[in-house]
Parts: sequence; structure tokens; C-alpha cells
Amino acid sequence: MRKYLELVKFSHTIFALPFALVAMLVAAKGFPSLWIFMWIVAAMVFARTLAMTFNRIVDRNFDRENPRTAKRELVTGKISIASAWFLWAICSIGFFVSAWMLNSSCLLLSPFVWVVLNGYSLTKRVTNWTHLFLGLALGLAPFGAWVAVTGRIEALPVPLCLAVLFWVAGFDILYALQDEGVDKRLGLHSLVVRFGPAGALAVSRGFHVLTVLCLAGFGVWLGLGNYYFVGAAIVAIALIVEQSLVSPTDLSRLGAAFFTANGFISLALLLATGLDVFL
Repeated sequence: MRKYLELVKFSHTIFALPFALVAMLVAAKGFPSLWIFMWIVAAMVFARTLAMTFNRIVDRNFDRENPRTAKRELVTGKISIASAWFLWAICSIGFFVSAWMLNSSCLLLSPFVWVVLNGYSLTKRVTNWTHLFLGLALGLAPFGAWVAVTGRIEALPVPLCLAVLFWVAGFDILYALQDEGVDKRLGLHSLVVRFGPAGALAVSRGFHVLTVLCLAGFGVWLGLGNYYFVGAAIVAIALIVEQSLVSPTDLSRLGAAFFTANGFISLALLLATGLDVFL
């Protein structure tokens, strides 16, 4: 079990799940039924697991050439390719079943979401803006949670989705800094390869500014209260700290910027939204 959890970096679920729960709380104006909550969480876990499994499968030859990823489970043979495909298939089925259990609108949208979840892994082969596709994959989570609660496909959660999109794209650029040389050698694309570390960092910071603006816009549009905006302000401060930990010439604190700061950001906004909705 530990090998499979490490294969898909299950602990990183903390990045997107809280944003889905933020949308769920706002859409429900409180806590929805236990049934809806359970299937939202199930859909999120299945979605992220199938996406990460597909990523590991299709990137295994690239991972073999990268010292940072050369010990991943599919490269070393700790997990077989057949087992990985089986996990991907089970999670794909679980994702569609979860959407079906929620409502017809979720089921209608699920094939499109499934394509995005799998497709982002291939974008680094064709575009430098691959970070935005990863952001889209995670940014669909709040939209899905909103539709799960309301049964409606509407624009209200879009600012929150865009906030997640730009937040993820921004920190994915930071993460890509460590692979610049390998990506160039393997012919893979990223904004780090396109603009260099300094230029890519500037884009990352621009994305994180947009993140804060979108969070503020979501709060204004939905008429949320002071607790939410305090949470958005905390996110802004955390993003400033995250960006300050990384420079073009110093990646020694990248782990703290990526894991600690981003986990804090998502949980802080969820807590603030919960306080706003319930108090």
C-alpha cells in the first residue's frame, strides 16, 4: 500500500481537496448532506489518483533519465506497468461512478474532466505553457464540487477555479526550476526552458498575483464575509513567503516553498471559509 501511495504522491491531495470543499461549503451555504460530501471526496481521490498514475506511466522513460525521479516505482520496477494500468482503470471507473452518484450534471461533465486529468501529462511534450494545463486539471475541482451540491452548471464558482488554476501554475513553475537542464536535454517544454529561471519566476509571481485577485473576486461576487477575506489575505501573505524562498540561483528551500506553503494555503482558506459560512 505504501508503494502505491508513494507512486501517486497521495499526500499531495491536500493541495486541491480543500478548494473543492471551499466551493462545497459556499454552494451549500453550510454543510451538505453526508452523501454529497462522501461522493465529492471519493471523486476527488479517484480523479487525482488516476491522473497521477497516468502521469507516472506515460513519463516513466523521462523519469528514468532524470536523477530526481530515477527512483520512482515504475522506473525501479517496485510496481509493474500492468499494476499501474490496473490502478488507473479502477480509479477511472471509480471517478465515473462517483459522478453518477452525485447527479446527472456531474455525470455529464465527467468525460470532459477525465480527458483533462489525463491529457495534462502529455502537454509538456508540445507546449511551454504546460503549467496552465496542470492548473486547469486542479482548478476543475471547485467547479465539480459546486455542481455536485447545486446540480447546476453555472459561472459562480469560476473565479475560485481561476484562483486554483493560477495558484497551481505558479507553484508548478517553481517546481520545474529544478529540472531545467534535464528538460532541455530531453526536449521537454516548460516556461523555465522557454524564458530561463528569472523569466519563469516573473511569470510565476504574476500568476500568484492573479490568484489573490481571483480569490477576492470570488468573495465579492458571492457576498462572502470578513472571515473569508482574512483567509484570502493570509493566502496572499503565504504566497509572498513562498516566492521569497526561491530564487533563480538558490533552490535549497524549494521543498518548504512547495509542500509546506501550499499545504498551508489550501487549509487556511478552507478554515476561513468554514468560519465565514458557519459563523
